[in-house]
Amino acid sequence: MKLAFFSLLYSVHAVYANISPYNHLLRARGAAADDKTILNPPPVPNPAPPKAFNIQLQSGGAAGLSIKHDGSFLGFSIEFSVSDQVIGKSGNNLNTPFLNLMANIKARAGKVVIRVGGNSQENATLVPSLAPGVTILKNGGSGQDDNETPSLSFTPDLLYAMSNVSSLTNAKWYFGIPFLDLSKLQLNLIELAESTLGSNLLGLQGGNEPDLYGGHGKRGTDYAPQDYFNDFGVLVKAMGDDGQIQQKNLLVAPSVCCQWSPEDVFKTGFLDTYGDKLTAIAVEHYPTNNCGVNGKVRSPQDLFPTFLNHTSAQSLTTPYANAAATAQSLGKPFLMFETNTASCGGFPGLSNSFGAAMWAADYALQMAYYNFTTALLHVGGQSEFYNPFTPPTTKSGLGWTIGPVYYSSLFVAEAFGNSGNAQIVDLNGNGGNIYTPAYAIYENGSPARLVLFNYVTDPSGANDLTVSVSIGGGSAGGTSSVRVRYLTSGSKSVSETQNMFWAGQTLGLPNKSDGTLQGEQVTTTIQCNSNTCAIPVQAASVALVFLTPDAEKESSQSASLSSSVTGKASPTSKSTATPKKNNNQDGATGSGAASRYTIPVMSTVAAVAFGMSLLFG
Repeated sequence: MKLAFFSLLYSVHAVYANISPYNHLLRARGAAADDKTILNPPPVPNPAPPKAFNIQLQSGGAAGLSIKHDGSFLGFSIEFSVSDQVIGKSGNNLNTPFLNLMANIKARAGKVVIRVGGNSQENATLVPSLAPGVTILKNGGSGQDDNETPSLSFTPDLLYAMSNVSSLTNAKWYFGIPFLDLSKLQLNLIELAESTLGSNLLGLQGGNEPDLYGGHGKRGTDYAPQDYFNDFGVLVKAMGDDGQIQQKNLLVAPSVCCQWSPEDVFKTGFLDTYGDKLTAIAVEHYPTNNCGVNGKVRSPQDLFPTFLNHTSAQSLTTPYANAAATAQSLGKPFLMFETNTASCGGFPGLSNSFGAAMWAADYALQMAYYNFTTALLHVGGQSEFYNPFTPPTTKSGLGWTIGPVYYSSLFVAEAFGNSGNAQIVDLNGNGGNIYTPAYAIYENGSPARLVLFNYVTDPSGANDLTVSVSIGGGSAGGTSSVRVRYLTSGSKSVSETQNMFWAGQTLGLPNKSDGTLQGEQVTTTIQCNSNTCAIPVQAASVALVFLTPDAEKESSQSASLSSSVTGKASPTSKSTATPKKNNNQDGATGSGAASRYTIPVMSTVAAVAFGMSLLFG
């Protein structure tokens, strides 16, 4: 019965042979940042949720608490083919807005988790060099046929760029290994990733969505979990035989998304055989797709309400309860390695709406509650509506576009804090009403923060919430006040696509961001009466309540955002490690380059570059 449920759940993904996984990379459509689609918000539910309810919290822990988490829980997955456009072309030519965006997370969480991979990793080939200024080159294909699979050539500059991002923002990386041709495994790529990224390399993905290999023509149509078991063994043996690879246990698998459940792979003996080679167990999943499977066009207006309640987050997470428990029993992290609102780029008006920001925050909290360790929001090209952030076209003179789910990452970073001790519990708030979910975050047995959702859109204020929070027992028993920050939109509507705010600050309008938060941070003090604090939650918004001063301090931006950088600086840029605003967003050289923040090449990168002839010899 469980497998049948998985089949139903996963049928929304692109799983048919006539739908290429690269549709969202190749199909001709304009930049998502220029799209003006606005969906209608769902009407106020009938009956409407109760407008007031109580939450009683106790020190000494709570039943059903999750494993411990930190603020880096909600990170990013960057599609391999566009990674240079997002990160930068080389170690000394990084994109300033990207650095600023990562620094925002690092300042709150202490680090940021990023994956470079996706469907396009499978056909990627490491080469010593390409034309000047080119880091990734798409090879072959006319660009006219959605079913063509582009192959990629890329240079070591991509890994050098990743290394220097780590030196500035404490970024930790997962990297995708090309898995299409097992007779030509690129062990030199693994060697280079390991030596360049060092301790900042968290893991190497062996196979991306192998349950789609048969349908997408990467293997025979009857490709099954046992076949993946065999293929994975080829990679494990090759790595074991390579004396230049120092860490043989950095693999991430099985990364299934759609046709198979994790248990289907586990039943092959996968964990018993390869468990000591795995650094993490991973899955991937989107709740729906915009792939046009068999010509079927899904309506974003019809789908929109399904994202705007707690049922969505719960239904997406509960199928993984057994796999999460298995990972926990083995002492392995359990990763949602790639997710977002809808595969194949998301939907206009939905994926770029404030409602998507609320949904992603709820989904992240629910995954943390179910003992996922990390969840990664996918980043694609400029036509993708779901992107957390999108760079402009080269030399366009425009700024970046920051998507609503990036605000979700900021929210989650502060909700979990930087202590590494955050434990999450779903409170089943307001009698389990699906439009007003609530979570508590405990640290060291005491309630530290509270998250309150109001999914209802009603700008009149008639459906604003008041949540009365009481804290009893232990040192928290004398609460006189709490502090609150809000995730809001300018129109108080889930349909908002332009003006979004976290704690009163915004990252700007589409095509106008430099990756820094604008405006003054707003934290509201709520006075409590007889140890009960009445928290207002407007429709539609999400509240993060800090129950203690220490909880707020742990979640607030650190004064130190950077570390010193040594090495050879660009002659057009000062040697500084602090990401700064700039007016030249595209990273181009020439006029205006002096204002671009250019990162010096790290000495470790130079050392690796010195030995490149050995890797390609």
